[in-house]
Amino acid sequence: MDITKVDLNLLVAFDAMVEHRSVTRAGEAIGLSQPAMSAALNRLRALFGDPLFVKTGQFMEPTLRAQALVPHIRRVVDTVKNDILSGSEFNPATSDRSFTLITPDIGEIHFVPPLLTHLAEFAPRIRLRAVSHPKLAASEALASGAADLAVGYFPDLTGAEFFRQKLFENNHVCIVRRAHPEVGDAPLALDTYLAMRHVVVRPEGRAHVFEQYLQQQGLRPKVALEISHFISLPPIIEASDLIATVPRHLANICARYADLRILEAPVDAPAIPVFQIWHRRAHKDLATVWLRAAVQKLFTI
Repeated sequence: MDITKVDLNLLVAFDAMVEHRSVTRAGEAIGLSQPAMSAALNRLRALFGDPLFVKTGQFMEPTLRAQALVPHIRRVVDTVKNDILSGSEFNPATSDRSFTLITPDIGEIHFVPPLLTHLAEFAPRIRLRAVSHPKLAASEALASGAADLAVGYFPDLTGAEFFRQKLFENNHVCIVRRAHPEVGDAPLALDTYLAMRHVVVRPEGRAHVFEQYLQQQGLRPKVALEISHFISLPPIIEASDLIATVPRHLANICARYADLRILEAPVDAPAIPVFQIWHRRAHKDLATVWLRAAVQKLFTI
């Protein structure tokens, strides 16, 4: 049998006949008049070379051939109805969708905990995966569908194929251990700041925005330590006389887990704009539309 010559609507008519055992009632169930339903039944009989349904008392009973076809046709109809046509719907309460979020370790610290709380309440079966990518890999992951969303500072993701939504701006502050001998109650002076020993975070494949700004201004702090991950800062700062300049949201988190002080930076550097960014291939996908709405609600300031 050539499948290109099969009208799949006939399978819907067959399934209705199985359920209702009446040409009239089956037609009403799927929106066909009695003559149109009779015509569909005749086409089904020609297609399968079998009467399929025969009059027995008040009902049209399936033949043995029809009975054998029932589970296969019902599976096709259910697949089209539930998996293909309802693919345009998204119910977060029942979905088991997995989302991949591109964000650096600072993003994992700031974004993931509130997002998990939100998912637990409104989408308990949804799974979340957070990954960190250098700039080229981030672009490729969004374009290929390997990732659904990038959240953070991604100045390189600016092509026409990307949508961007600003969430907030993050200015810079300094963190030191609470008993730091060079820091008093007065605001931190620039000469004191430049003379102190600094720890700088340089994530792989991404620039340190504040450090770049200092270089542009001709300012050269004394860098005593370079590390790759922001998450390492709290124990390093707490156990040393080093100073770090970090986004304010990170400083607030660090202060929760270590005995630190947060100081206003003596340099008026531009704030970092934080965006959520997605590829146009996912722009209309209802699942990622829902995820983006959740991120906007949780983190827009």
